[in-house]
Amino acid sequence: MVPSINSNFLSAPSEGSLPIPVLVVEDEPLLQRRLQLVLMSLGYAESDLVIVGSLKEARDFLSKQPVALALVDLELPDGNGRSLILEMRADDPSLGILVVSAWSSEEAILGALRAGATGYVLKERDDLEVSLSIRSVLRGGAPIDPFIARRILELLPVSKLDSMQVQHSEQELSERESAILRLVADGMTNREIADRVSLSRFTVDTHIKRIYRKLAVSSRVTAVQEAKARGWIV
Repeated sequence: MVPSINSNFLSAPSEGSLPIPVLVVEDEPLLQRRLQLVLMSLGYAESDLVIVGSLKEARDFLSKQPVALALVDLELPDGNGRSLILEMRADDPSLGILVVSAWSSEEAILGALRAGATGYVLKERDDLEVSLSIRSVLRGGAPIDPFIARRILELLPVSKLDSMQVQHSEQELSERESAILRLVADGMTNREIADRVSLSRFTVDTHIKRIYRKLAVSSRVTAVQEAKARGWIV
């Protein structure tokens, strides 16, 4: 059953408050509850959330009330969530839409992103990582699960840069930075890297920021792509 529209949804949130309502499209009750708790940990009230288990329920609600944020699963009882993403993106080009899915196939990933998903995170990630992805969307970011980013990288052509551009010693990565970037390329999160190399999460974050500066990039995907193009990692 589609929840009734809470009267609080009819008024715009005050400046600095979280955008509401949030639509969660997920058919598994345990995952519905998990996402509800993650959102509430970010400051949402239960009444700010609309949780539905099918495309039909989502469309029924959207026909009466626009939403400010959407978390969408792809595999639903009555179809693929990609079709709903297409419809929501057409209605609101600025809407934050985060896919939370177990699917990691090329077709699922690229299909959702091409349909208009803002970000993509795998269900296997822990609550903190899902929370960080939601925060990123709320701040205007486009979070991509590290594993997903690696899959996308594999689909991109790697061009060879002029050798004169890669010989400058000041731009070369240190042994530690190279090791960390290889783990990034393996799809590991900063926290997983910290555990692997026995460093603090803060230290790993600092190393990755230095890698970004040396490679003149601003994301994990482009950092790995650039390092591969320079022949620094394989």
